[in-house]
Amino acid sequence: MLTETKAKRIKPGDKPVADGTVTGLRLLATGMAGRGKWQLRFVSPETEKRRDMGLGSYPDVSIGQAREAANDARRLIAQGLDPLEEHERQKAQIASASAVPTFSEAAMTVHEEMKSGWTNGKHVDQWINTLATYAFPVIGQRTVDTLKSSDFADVLRPIWLAKPETGRRVKQRCHAVMKWCWGRELVQGNVVDMVDTLLAKQGASARQKSHHPAMPWRQVPEFIKTKVHTGDDVTRHLLEFTILTAARSGEARGMTWGEVNLDEATWVVPAHRMKAKVTHRVPLSTRAVEILEMRRQVAKHAELVFPSPRGKVLTDMAMMKFLRHHKAASDVADRVATTNGFRSSFRDWASETGVTRDLAERALAHKIRNAVEAAYHRTDLLEQRRGVMEAWAAHVTGSAAGGNVMPFYS
Repeated sequence: MLTETKAKRIKPGDKPVADGTVTGLRLLATGMAGRGKWQLRFVSPETEKRRDMGLGSYPDVSIGQAREAANDARRLIAQGLDPLEEHERQKAQIASASAVPTFSEAAMTVHEEMKSGWTNGKHVDQWINTLATYAFPVIGQRTVDTLKSSDFADVLRPIWLAKPETGRRVKQRCHAVMKWCWGRELVQGNVVDMVDTLLAKQGASARQKSHHPAMPWRQVPEFIKTKVHTGDDVTRHLLEFTILTAARSGEARGMTWGEVNLDEATWVVPAHRMKAKVTHRVPLSTRAVEILEMRRQVAKHAELVFPSPRGKVLTDMAMMKFLRHHKAASDVADRVATTNGFRSSFRDWASETGVTRDLAERALAHKIRNAVEAAYHRTDLLEQRRGVMEAWAAHVTGSAAGGNVMPFYS
């Protein structure tokens, strides 16, 4: 075994001295007495060729340090890795990690990190697709540290006035990417913050929030009578149930029998399926219960109430195809009503028939944005909402007298 005394005696011209404790570790003589070079000789498990790995100079690297480094290398070899190649791979990885990414690379990374927190699969795709369509062709290959506010203005200018809603979404997503870069100190600030100063001001109508095309509430009964009640397939049942409950499409499509209590005429949507991540109780009208009882009689799925023919959650496209096929009227020119647009139909009906804002907003499961107001909302007013949903069902099915209801108070 190599000792400190033996190592200090090494002189020019001496043969390599084996360590004796780590296979292949040896001390080579140099041109100066008492100094040497550590070397590990091994057969690469990757190439099966003999290789020599330098581990530093003696006495700068002590015998103990050389043995420790040699043992580390031997452990890699035992795992089937060439320690010299692994060292190069690690250097390349470090160099890559420290390199400033291009905008497209940063965007792809941000998208990958964020998408696990999104529940809407359509939004997952749209988020990156809008950047790929509008931003990548202009700035995708530029490194993020070279981008200026004017570069993002160049991205947005062609769509800022022509497609204002799309323009705002692209801007928001660019902002998210550059905010991520700023947080990792890849850039000195978020230059997207100053883009508005370089773009024309969008008109008031363009800045208004885009709503789902909705069927005017007075036209809903005729549509239900002539288009929906003409069959008893799953799409018609689901569409009517969604309208009756003023639920979001995804909430109704993913509904399970375990969420329903027919005896109490209540549907409890768990928090993880709600947009606001808060459990939502829905009072079921007599007609809504009838639909569920019909689905129970023809149930072909142990869990899903409205399954597709393949036993999956029915897609929103199935209902949209129905609405398009039957040319469902909407309040937007040249657009048919959407499934979620019927929530607006319900809200307009509620406003014009005396339903209080509190009850209407709770029926829609809207999040209360005012923190003070939210603190006082200790109940969901389930029983008070039963009358509202029964009146809405009477209107939808055409059995309401004159389409009016008595005011509801919370």
